[in-house]
Amino acid sequence: MANTFQLRKKISTDDEWIAEIAKKLWGSVEIISKEHVYNILDLPNVVGVLDGKSMGFATYVKEGDGCEIVALYSAVENQGLGSALIEYVKEEAKKDGCSHVWLMTTNDNIHALRFYQKRGFVFTAIRINEMEKQRKLKPIPLLGNDGIPLRDEIELTIYL
Repeated sequence: MANTFQLRKKISTDDEWIAEIAKKLWGSVEIISKEHVYNILDLPNVVGVLDGKSMGFATYVKEGDGCEIVALYSAVENQGLGSALIEYVKEEAKKDGCSHVWLMTTNDNIHALRFYQKRGFVFTAIRINEMEKQRKLKPIPLLGNDGIPLRDEIELTIYL
């Protein structure tokens, strides 16, 4: 049975925790998406809390008629937190008049690809060898999850 997480907007005291996770998972608080470099601490974030402890977050930004999930993290799996964070972003996007929510992941991130598709996201673009371009901006390893060569960026979208 899924836990009941409280969702709240990020507050300044969350920054250190979010930065620590971002550096561990993505090398820095800067996330590259398409032609943008975002500092996730400067964007809207929703934080999932359970029993007073921060357990996950989603960073997002409105762009045109869409809303991008720039970063998503959950310390727990199969408890409903990732889904709750996505639903929160979808609701915020609807309030802002967005027609869709989209995100980027990499070709090696099979776990994320499965997760997002199960929640209604569809593939809308594949940017072949995009990681080569991004390696010029920040250190990105050659091999990703499960020893898969880290090459491509995959865009997934859910229409609202």
